[in-house]
Parts: sequence; structure tokens; C-alpha cells
Amino acid sequence: MAFGFFKKKEMNLVAPLNGKIVPLEEVPDPVFSQKMMGEGIAIQPSGGHIHAPFSGEIIMITPTKHAIAIRSKSGVEVLIHIGLETVALKGEGFKLAVKEGEQVEVGQLLVEVDWAFLKEHAENTITPIIVTTSDKEITYGSKGTCIQGETVLMTI
Repeated sequence: MAFGFFKKKEMNLVAPLNGKIVPLEEVPDPVFSQKMMGEGIAIQPSGGHIHAPFSGEIIMITPTKHAIAIRSKSGVEVLIHIGLETVALKGEGFKLAVKEGEQVEVGQLLVEVDWAFLKEHAENTITPIIVTTSDKEITYGSKGTCIQGETVLMTI
């Protein structure tokens, strides 16, 4: 007999932007492809901005605005790293819509991204989405293309 209070709570992580889903192992950066920061998935963007993949608190924004971390109420922490080597852009091409410590709802705008600028000035626009809490079990969802706010990328 199973009791409800023993059941793990699951959380869906939806696509924070539109694009093509790429396995983390195929990201052309060993920090991500070798999962040094954690498990996850990446998106090759087709446009749009970065939105919250679940409801939670913004716990980190890099000074260069290229990476943002969010924590759910259940303690799941996720890092969204916009492009590769985008730290070198020193914040150009990114406009923040939130600040650290802010509570956000799933689908809320986090960062406006100038993809044309990134395509011209960044090494790559691929955007890794990393679960940085290593004790969480992850089930991967959709493959192919994803739609911001609709496609479930992972269940944690």
C-alpha cells in the first residue's frame, strides 16, 4: 500500500525559448557536453526571448547578463546559459526583465535577446539548460523542435 506523502513531487520544465532540442552531449563546449555543471539539454534558438521554464526565484544573474539561474519552491535549481562564449559580449545583446531575488511565474519574460547580434558576435547561439541540483531524477521529454512555454523538456 502506497501513501501519498511518500510520493515524490514532480515538476515540469518547459522550453524557455523556441528552437531545436539538442542533447547536451552535442553542445560544442566540454563544460556542457561533459556535464561538468550538471545534467540537462540545449536549444538551438529559432527566435524569441528567454522565459521562465517554471515558477520560482531568480537566484543568480551574471553581470554580463548571459546566464540566469532559477530555483523552484521544491529546491530544483536550473541554469540557462544563453549562447557560448557570450561572456565576452559584456552584456551587449541582452536586456534583463528581472532581477536577482525576484519571484517569477512559468512563462514570464526573463531576458530579451538580440539573436541577430549574437549570431554575428558570439561563438554559438546554442543555449544549454542545466539542472545544477545533482540529487534530482530527470526524465527527458520532447525531441525535435520546441515551443516556448508549451514543450516539456524535462520532468524533475
